[in-house]
Amino acid sequence: MKNIAVFASGGGTDFQSVIDANEREKFCVIKYLIASKPGIGAIERAKKAGIPAAVFAKADYPSLEELYEKLAALLEGAGVDYIVLAGWLKIIPASFIGRFCDRIINIHPSLIPSFCGKGFYGLKVHEAALSYGVKVTGATVHFVSADVDGGAIVMQKPVPVLDGDTPETLQERVLETEHRILPLCVKLLCEGKIEKRGRQVFVHD
Repeated sequence: MKNIAVFASGGGTDFQSVIDANEREKFCVIKYLIASKPGIGAIERAKKAGIPAAVFAKADYPSLEELYEKLAALLEGAGVDYIVLAGWLKIIPASFIGRFCDRIINIHPSLIPSFCGKGFYGLKVHEAALSYGVKVTGATVHFVSADVDGGAIVMQKPVPVLDGDTPETLQERVLETEHRILPLCVKLLCEGKIEKRGRQVFVHD
């Protein structure tokens, strides 16, 4: 069974979706929650589920490179196979991504390549979608590359934009979709059913 680490920077609802799915159908071992700061909701979710949590706050390290060097050593020492970014807001250096090449996935609250990249996170994504006037948005799971939100797409699901939507109501519906596709992609990845060939990703039954 594959080992994963989940990275989170906030309340951890995406993290919780992976915990819940894994409790229903055991497909991985969640070795660590990695938190970008103390006191976030994701840490409480980890404690409740009996998952070790480790805080890697930028303020505790002289540089991001050193932070990620220590983090990589922790994950490698724990035998982590895959990393799942579930609302991780800290910049990830190319050196770390290269060390875990094609072993990091991320969930983003839009249909990439729309409303993604630097500066597009949280409610800002949904504000941008509504401002542009799109009729459909959604959620995307993708591999992580050195380009922010630029890695190969694993799975996308659409979410209709409704008349009268606010950024908050749209975020709530997109989150429901995130909570379905993120655990599914983690399961498929851990079962060896996801094959990446360049920018093309194939899911095998």
